Amino acid sequence: MLWHVDEMRVLITGARGFVGTRLSHRLQNSGFEPVGVDVEEMDIQELDSVTHTLRKEQPEAIIHLAGISFVPAAEADPSLACRVNFGGARNLLDAMAQHAPKARILLVGSGEQYAASVPGAPPTNESAPLDPTSVYALTKTAADLAGEEAAHRGLDVIRVRPFNHTGAGQPDFFVAPEFARQVAEIEQGQREQMEVGNLESIRDILHVDDVVDAYVRLLAPEIPIGAYNVASGVGTRIGDLIEMLRERSTADIRVTQDPAKTGRATNARVGDATKLATATAWRWERTISDTMTELLDYWRGALREDRGH
Repeated sequence: MLWHVDEMRVLITGARGFVGTRLSHRLQNSGFEPVGVDVEEMDIQELDSVTHTLRKEQPEAIIHLAGISFVPAAEADPSLACRVNFGGARNLLDAMAQHAPKARILLVGSGEQYAASVPGAPPTNESAPLDPTSVYALTKTAADLAGEEAAHRGLDVIRVRPFNHTGAGQPDFFVAPEFARQVAEIEQGQREQMEVGNLESIRDILHVDDVVDAYVRLLAPEIPIGAYNVASGVGTRIGDLIEMLRERSTADIRVTQDPAKTGRATNARVGDATKLATATAWRWERTISDTMTELLDYWRGALREDRGH
């Protein structure tokens, strides 16, 4: 570690989610004192609820993960996405200014805040303009800008822009676990073929544990405030995820494309995390190949367990 944590008290919103669960364990094992809250303990949409939590817990740092993270879910209910993703961030910042003004907050946004590029384009760094094109990206960008404004008022705000990340336990409405689940279902005789969308787009896909490591490093007080990408700088064609799974599968994997999904534009989202690496000595360690192995093994086990019940 870059500094002595001395049992730093870290409030995690969205603590029972996919990333929050891993982050809580990592902080606990690294000498921090994580305090996890989720919807049962705090309503991020209500300033009074957020204020009560900060008064009670008196955190020395906050990692804000709570939000609507699935792009189609935000599109389905833009008003809710705005209240949760933007309004929730504003509530945290306002309550923090009054009740935890010296705490550091990591506002976790997304690489979706940047414009998509064409396959083969250079990775995107933090100097690129924000150009959100979905409800999800718009709400995350609004939260990011609110964080920047709060930093100008003297709050200790780190704006984090992670690109795609996955791992065992991620919900299967995201593409990598969805592919792994379908392959496991074929192996176990529960389906005949995969159903997929556009396979030509390029994404920067990290293992969730590498992303969690970046968040922990960004808690160090000596890291300057500002915006930081969390990315590998390596683009992976979506169709290549299927090829990785095929190589690991015991079955004949056939693929059919859903016309409703294949009409989506082919684009690329690859991030440049040089700024993060320079500030914290962070680097990603887990390959996408190993990550797909983990996902397939996870879904094989999950399906066997379901059949056992």
